[in-house]
Amino acid sequence: MSEGPNTTASGEQAGFTRRNFIKGVIAAGATVSASAYMFRANVAGQDSALPGAVERLLTLNVNGQERRVDVAKHETLATTLRYKLGLTGTKLGCDRAECGACTVLVDDVPHYACSVLTHSVRGKKIVSIEGLASADGTLHPVQQAVVNGQGFQCAFCMPGFVMATVGFLKVNPQPTRAELAHGISGNLCRCADYNKILDCMMNAADLMRRA
Repeated sequence: MSEGPNTTASGEQAGFTRRNFIKGVIAAGATVSASAYMFRANVAGQDSALPGAVERLLTLNVNGQERRVDVAKHETLATTLRYKLGLTGTKLGCDRAECGACTVLVDDVPHYACSVLTHSVRGKKIVSIEGLASADGTLHPVQQAVVNGQGFQCAFCMPGFVMATVGFLKVNPQPTRAELAHGISGNLCRCADYNKILDCMMNAADLMRRA
């Protein structure tokens, strides 16, 4: 069968090669993707409610202040506090909810910040160790007890222990030593100076009752 006037020997029509066809498909796909990105907002200028969409710019209540911060949907509270808000008192130890170094209060309840998604605490009251002291610089009784008793060696775990103790004493202000030990048992000390830590925290309970 003879080839038409606009057909090459390889069977491709002049000006319409496989390469040009592939380029056209790629260009069309890029145009569609760009259009989808550019026109995600509706005619009112608001983002459309796409399934699974998560707002990036959040307002968080941290240490009594409203803080506006850009947060990824998979971001943990520990990451937000340390690297977005500069609150480095929240320590990252194991980063898998085992050591308690990142403990903060969320609505007065101790939580491992490394295992809490920041998006889940919108509208809640977050307190890190930086927020315990009063406005005039007076230390919280638990902080003061730690200073008085020098209860930590390297002190890396100290903020987590302090926050866990503050949270525990809110629900049990007059614990026995055994109760307090159980109440803060989710926190680990690398230096293993638990006896001295418990001495400090029992003194903290006494200071809080007298405050």
